[in-house]
Amino acid sequence: MGSIPDPGELTELTPPSFDEFQRQTSLMTSCTLLWKELSDHFTSLEQSLLKKSEVIKRKIQTLDNETKESLHELEKREVTIEGSVKIALGKVEVSKEAAIMAMDRGPGDEDGEVDDGEGLLLRLKCFCLKMDAEGLWRFVTGKKKELDALRAQMPLALAECVDPAKFVLETISEVFPVDKRVDKSDRGNDLGWACVLMLESLIPVVVDPVIGKSRLLVTPSVKSRANKIAETWKASLEERGGIENVKTPDVHTFLQHLVTFGIVKKEDVGLYRKLVVGSAWRKQMPKLAVSLGLSDKMPDMIEELIGKGQQLDAVHFTYEVGLVDKFPPVPLLKAFLKDAKKAAASILEDPSNTGRAAHLAGRKEQSALRSVIKCIEDYKLESEFPPESLKKRLEQLEKGKPEKRKTVQVPANKRTRANNGGPMPPAKAGRLTNAYVSSFPAAPTFVRSPSHAHYPAPVAPYHSPPTMYGSRSPPTNPYVYSPEAASMAGSYPGAPMTYPAYGGYANGMAPAYQQAYYR
Repeated sequence: MGSIPDPGELTELTPPSFDEFQRQTSLMTSCTLLWKELSDHFTSLEQSLLKKSEVIKRKIQTLDNETKESLHELEKREVTIEGSVKIALGKVEVSKEAAIMAMDRGPGDEDGEVDDGEGLLLRLKCFCLKMDAEGLWRFVTGKKKELDALRAQMPLALAECVDPAKFVLETISEVFPVDKRVDKSDRGNDLGWACVLMLESLIPVVVDPVIGKSRLLVTPSVKSRANKIAETWKASLEERGGIENVKTPDVHTFLQHLVTFGIVKKEDVGLYRKLVVGSAWRKQMPKLAVSLGLSDKMPDMIEELIGKGQQLDAVHFTYEVGLVDKFPPVPLLKAFLKDAKKAAASILEDPSNTGRAAHLAGRKEQSALRSVIKCIEDYKLESEFPPESLKKRLEQLEKGKPEKRKTVQVPANKRTRANNGGPMPPAKAGRLTNAYVSSFPAAPTFVRSPSHAHYPAPVAPYHSPPTMYGSRSPPTNPYVYSPEAASMAGSYPGAPMTYPAYGGYANGMAPAYQQAYYR
């Protein structure tokens, strides 16, 4: 058992030092800081978990709402399908009766002239009532100049068909998915515009009259046929040279075919993306891209277009999907104009195209200016990019064209000699009885060349021959002094024997063997 220390001994204990006090203070400070750091860390974790929990709750709420909307939509589709079918059957009956009446009337004047929009509509309805796909195709392809009128009247005419979807597939079957024509002209091969016209006009006709575009009234057999046509077109890509070489009208027809019949496939999204980017300059491509389900890939597509120098096309895509804040249009338009000027300058510097370089460069810059001005007007960008300076530049380029043409005009009353650039005699000089054509060329003026300074004296010029009666003038281009002329002058004291140019010797000199004969 320990003994209790004596109180007197406590006074002899060693008092704590100052260093020990500082060490204790430092330890307390460190513990306080560590506690605060841990407290802040756990507080941040708690806040992060709360935020994630809120996000999850919002997503769950959104999914619940989408599920309810989908179930409501499915219920609505199921309830309304009977009514939609009745409406469609009613239209079919009306179209059937109208077609029978048209058949009873006999053949009409399908090849006559169309005076106005009403006459055009009647003609189109006549083909559609009779389901005359071949006749409608011939009629439409011959009316390309009336494309706007056709686009306005075609949906109304297709509504008269018994089966519009089947009728459209039969109408364009001559060139889509594979061109079956035997005789093809160089200027009439592109009929993609007619195919796109028919496919676009079909959409408002097959839309469900109750619930709209979410359901298309296309029979299963026609939809299956449309699927086979799409697969046939994709299989023929290799024959067309691959995705890179396929023609834009064919691409546009194929994509519009998918959208019209609602046969877009998720596994082919990569193919659709490549086709859209390759034909992005078509004005319908942004809308088609959205309809094909490419909205989430649009930023990458826009960046690819910018990288390829297609800034103007990129602007159209940005406005279609609402990415103007991410891709401002004005810098893109200015970059497009800058690239166009560089391209025009490179055309002017091309030595292999000196004849038409100025004309081609001017057309290149004019086309770019018109496109940018139209883009500014369509998207109301005048406040950000005033087009006045662009319009002035366009006027300057357009005024420069006629002046350039005036400088190259040649008088029509002069004929140019092919060999030395001199004027030709009148066209009827050889047939006139009183026309005399000299066998000697006009007197030239020899010019001493600095490179022939070793010749002691210039050669005496030939004596001037008699001139021809009429308005013939001496040649403007003099003969150039040459060593051959000097050697001939030294060998022959007189002028060499010459022959008329129209007598078989274009240069006026007899062949060598005849010269030897006359020696």
